Amino acid sequence: MPVVKTWQLAAGAAVMGLAVAAGAVAVAGPWDSGQRKAEKEWAAARSTAGGEDHRRSDARGPAPAPSAAGVLAAIGADRSSAAPVDGKAVAGLGKELGALLRDPGLGPLRTASVVDVSTGRQLYGQGAANPMTPASTIKIATAVAALTALGPDHRIPTTAVLSADARELTLVGGGDASLDRTALGTLADRTADVLRERSATAVRLTYDTSLYRGKVRHRIGENGNLAPVTALMVDQGRKDPTATGDSDRVADPAGAAARSFEQLLEARGISVITKPAATRAPRSAKPIARVVSVPLSALVERMLTESDNDLAEALARQTAIASRQEASFAGAGRAVQQRLVGLGLPLKGARFTDGSGLDRGARLSARLLTSLLTRAADPTKPELRPVLTGLPVAGFSGTLESRYSDASPATGLVRAKTGTLTGVSSLSGTVVSPDGRLLAFAFLAGKTPSRDEAQPALDRLAAALVA
Repeated sequence: MPVVKTWQLAAGAAVMGLAVAAGAVAVAGPWDSGQRKAEKEWAAARSTAGGEDHRRSDARGPAPAPSAAGVLAAIGADRSSAAPVDGKAVAGLGKELGALLRDPGLGPLRTASVVDVSTGRQLYGQGAANPMTPASTIKIATAVAALTALGPDHRIPTTAVLSADARELTLVGGGDASLDRTALGTLADRTADVLRERSATAVRLTYDTSLYRGKVRHRIGENGNLAPVTALMVDQGRKDPTATGDSDRVADPAGAAARSFEQLLEARGISVITKPAATRAPRSAKPIARVVSVPLSALVERMLTESDNDLAEALARQTAIASRQEASFAGAGRAVQQRLVGLGLPLKGARFTDGSGLDRGARLSARLLTSLLTRAADPTKPELRPVLTGLPVAGFSGTLESRYSDASPATGLVRAKTGTLTGVSSLSGTVVSPDGRLLAFAFLAGKTPSRDEAQPALDRLAAALVA
């Protein structure tokens, strides 16, 4: 690891420590010494991602930055005793951000919001309430809605059910977009064991995707950034299971998953006497085996760190199911909005057309994004903490791994969700300021001339907050 990064992290950790009362990291929530276990797992291990193409290197980067502890500590600090923000500092910040926002690389449509999380005070705003195309920063809203609806410990099942006569086996999709071949193999092991116990060594195999409704194709059509959205898939429908990001997908992920399950059963001595067919599981069928995803907290963190579109659409539909809405693109959008309304967030002009941000029809304001992050830092909402711990770390993890140089003061200190579509760039996240304040920020740009011009301009805005 370059020496400069080591010094930056050491200095950053020292600054963050100044902000914390002794018991700050004892905030209620699923912590491991003040830091999410799942964050360490997902940031340290480069898992298969389904996100947009952010031009990341596939090579392993440096170890994850230890900034989460500082962020969580800043969350736990006593808000009632927070010193007032210095007026001159706010004025200076506004002047600097205003100049940076005029960068031509951001195009003609630019909005911004910077908030002191401890007080909720907006320290800077430019068009903060104006709805904009958010691109992947909408995943912050998807994450908050899913955690609110289901809680951080929720796990998504994939189940094998057997008909009453033990002749028909149905693979039932529960909407787990993280299901991989290893987990499917575990399900095959468990299923084969039960079938042998019942002397059912030959079965018809069917598969059930009825949990989801509506079109399986996103409005963008066939696209390597997102598989057809179905309740049953393995390896996110990738033709090459080791691929990441934009990669070739199968046209029918559910059928492909069922065929893989067929092969796994055959290898375990269970004969499948017909080709797998799509159907609803018989009402009389009983579950005989299942596997479940990792907890929702870890799925949220993976979705945010890697900008995983498949997970985003799956979590939006899980939110719909929990909210008694149809598990479709439209129903998921209604459910996400419904959950955010319940949190009292500023939703004027907001529009949720998908969970991933690939749809250009979606609209969020910079103020809504900073409000979402502020709510995720609320000590009374520990279930939302994965929204913060899942944000990529500048220069270290996920979609920010290659966005900051060793020399940048923001490296290791800025945590932010990226958003990238042609002509659209956004960045929204948190940073701990030198005086120990946790700041939430959102910068949205539209009609940008190019990604290569817009992204560095956004990075400079976030880096300004470090100082």
